Amino acid sequence: MGRTTPAIRDTAQRTGTEKRAAVVAALMLAMALAALDSTIVSTAVPQIVGDLGGFSVFSWLFSGYLLAVTVTLPVYGKLSDTFGRKPVLIAGAAVFLLGSLLCAVAWNMAALIAFRIVQGLGGGALQGTVQTLAADLYPLDERPKIQSKLSTVWAVSAVAGPGVGGVLAAYADWRWIFLINLPIGAVALWLIVRHLHEPKRETTGTRARVDWAGALAVFACGGVLLTALVQGGVAWPWLSGPSIALFGTGLALAAVVVVVERRAADPIIPGWVWRRRTIAAVNLALGALGLLMVAPAVFLPTYAQSVLGLAPVAAGFVLSVWTLSWPVSAALSQHVYRRIGFRNTAMLGIGTASLILLAFLFLPYPGQAWQPTLLMLLLGAALGLFQLPLIVGVQSTVGWSERGTTTASVLFCRQTGQTLGAALFGAVANGVLASRLGGASDLDSVTRALDSGGTAPEATRRAIADAVHAVYLGASCAAALAFLVLLLLAPRRFPVLKEDER
Repeated sequence: MGRTTPAIRDTAQRTGTEKRAAVVAALMLAMALAALDSTIVSTAVPQIVGDLGGFSVFSWLFSGYLLAVTVTLPVYGKLSDTFGRKPVLIAGAAVFLLGSLLCAVAWNMAALIAFRIVQGLGGGALQGTVQTLAADLYPLDERPKIQSKLSTVWAVSAVAGPGVGGVLAAYADWRWIFLINLPIGAVALWLIVRHLHEPKRETTGTRARVDWAGALAVFACGGVLLTALVQGGVAWPWLSGPSIALFGTGLALAAVVVVVERRAADPIIPGWVWRRRTIAAVNLALGALGLLMVAPAVFLPTYAQSVLGLAPVAAGFVLSVWTLSWPVSAALSQHVYRRIGFRNTAMLGIGTASLILLAFLFLPYPGQAWQPTLLMLLLGAALGLFQLPLIVGVQSTVGWSERGTTTASVLFCRQTGQTLGAALFGAVANGVLASRLGGASDLDSVTRALDSGGTAPEATRRAIADAVHAVYLGASCAAALAFLVLLLLAPRRFPVLKEDER
């Protein structure tokens, strides 16, 4: 481990140290934009709904954006391998900024949702290409530094998003939530255009063929299935006609994807992504990571407010502490995986995370704030030890021409895991609440009652505690599943490419 491929070395040499620092700054700005826009709208919903109306469909402000990001990741990954990272990142950033501008001038909720989807179409390029460029710019020995920086930016931006959105909505106007993207994105674009220089790639003289049919099939299949997961149990019951129709259509489209991609000369999702043990194992393991992350990110703030009685700011702090330990642990993980390997380091991290998630069930009722805070601090450290070695490791097993596709497949699986986790754990939490409180009680209705100034009765507090405990038990099982995937599927030593290999 630690030697560079010629493509990486050439990219780094062409970029230069000073220019590379400028490119890294641009990547961090782009990552911040993508992370902020996943959460920044949440606290501004009352102002947006009050201005535009459309309360019954406002959830699509989040769902539409995340769906567009997720389903475009494989497409952008393949395009970056075909045409280079720079043009794909520039095009994606331009689409993202166009979507931001359109969101700022939206005249009703339908228009705002449509423009958020446009934002997401560009956001997919930001997420995937930034991670791929980070691997192109740095050799294996230095890669943890840039990845830990990106992890820090992502974590801080995702947690700070609601606060920034609330401040802009309260003291300016909700439209500034989108307008603020324009100067930040413009700076990132300027730095990329001016300072990023990719190596010239060998050409065969024939024009690159893009599998547009495969891209359309992947987009349609992912969009339908993810919509079914996001809206099932929310907009309609799981066993209702719309839910069954969407899942049926999604499965039919999945079959179409398989047929189209098998016939394609250069498919968007090539078969080797799943035939290679290392990539397949990392995809499944990080899918499980996305699944388990839903437990603290979605359910812990409700637990902190309704069970522990904390104010919203204090509840947010309980959640945010894992953004302190996660990047620190990720940065230090290189000292571990250099000794015991990528797989064993990741297994150590996710095994520890499974125990920490399980420990949440044994917290006393109602407990004190420092107890879940300590668990979140430890969980962030464990997940930092898990995620970064897998990303760095899997990127190091492929050459330049496959790295975009590989990185996109990893991020796609993690995003899909989060979508699946939100649907699955939401159903678990609502089922527990209904059994404890009777009737059609669910976590959303209970949370809205508390937000409107209601005081939770003792029975409700205990029911919420039980519901969140059940979710954390499920998250612990997801972590254990990731451990087993790495143990049984991943090779003991990742097949890292040597200097003379591409």
